[in-house]
Amino acid sequence: MQNPSLPLLGNITPKEFLTKYWQKKPLLIRNAIPNFKGLLSANELAGLSCEEDVQARIIRQTKGTWQVTEGPFDESFFSTLPEKDWTLLVQSVNHHLHDATSLLKQFNFIPHARLDDLMVSYAPDGGGVGPHFDSYDVFLLQGVGKRMWRVSEQQDLDLVENAPLKLLKNFITEEEYLLEAGDMLYLPPQVAHWGIAVGECMTYSIGFRAPSAQELSIEFLSFLQEKIQPKGLYQDPDLTLQEHPADISNSMVSQVTNLLKNISWDENLVGEFLGIYLSEPKSHVVFKSPRKLSVGKFNQLLKLQPILLALKTQMLCFQSLCFINGERLEFPNTIFTSMQKLADTRYLNVTQENLNADNLAVLTKLLHTYFLAGYLTFKH
Repeated sequence: MQNPSLPLLGNITPKEFLTKYWQKKPLLIRNAIPNFKGLLSANELAGLSCEEDVQARIIRQTKGTWQVTEGPFDESFFSTLPEKDWTLLVQSVNHHLHDATSLLKQFNFIPHARLDDLMVSYAPDGGGVGPHFDSYDVFLLQGVGKRMWRVSEQQDLDLVENAPLKLLKNFITEEEYLLEAGDMLYLPPQVAHWGIAVGECMTYSIGFRAPSAQELSIEFLSFLQEKIQPKGLYQDPDLTLQEHPADISNSMVSQVTNLLKNISWDENLVGEFLGIYLSEPKSHVVFKSPRKLSVGKFNQLLKLQPILLALKTQMLCFQSLCFINGERLEFPNTIFTSMQKLADTRYLNVTQENLNADNLAVLTKLLHTYFLAGYLTFKH
């Protein structure tokens, strides 16, 4: 856990940030990352948006109306766009750009379980997505150019009807911030905001997911299907004649209600659910298996260089358990410290692990299995 103050947070400590600002109020940080020029150019971002496995959108405003075009795009499409009033949004850039890992590591004072993705946007003058609010925490880091942010902590969150975006109907500007390269704005969930490009600009949005209670409930109940085996059997030895055979009787409802009350869970089961659910890749994410590599050659590579989590991989831990891309890992507790290090730092130098020969063999076999699945990789 980091204790010193961070320039990234305006020279306050992570503890102060979490206590005073996180999910409480906005924070403007000037020069959060000095001399930040971004991780890729506008042309490189446009090229990324043409890839089949990349989620991208172009949002345009024309005469007061909004249009949304979903990617992937053809390169020729960009030549048809006007000179102003549009923006390109590319999701999960951290899945495709190695430099994004270093950027996200600066936000390690927030648990990995909360990280959603790094979205990067490009906009010419006047471009933006309109007044809106998000259901997640976000750090808006300015790359090249300037963007004006209008912010409001208003309670009126009514939306424009029949719009292709969730736009606020009655946005009222309370604060305005002009962000330049390296400046950053933190916004908690539900804080209304509207970003407008001042000339050409690029913005890096580091988002932290906050699942709704409904989403968590649905996913947890689905998880329970494979975990619980309630005892008992529906019985009605005292069944009586019914006037309407199609009716479901009150006694049947009461008995099933009592059976369902036998379903129970504890925090260990919830922790396992969260490890699986929060590390589960999004539906569009695909892992590519590398060329086949024997255990022997794999071990030789491990002696020469660290192994890394693949860019699309999410790895989490709960107590003595680890989870990778929605799977619970099975391994002895003797190698847990090594696996936790891999999850924390996204890389592992096996030669520096203090393991005996047997535990080292178990570790390398496990790493080899998930390397072949495309979940791990060696530095390119």
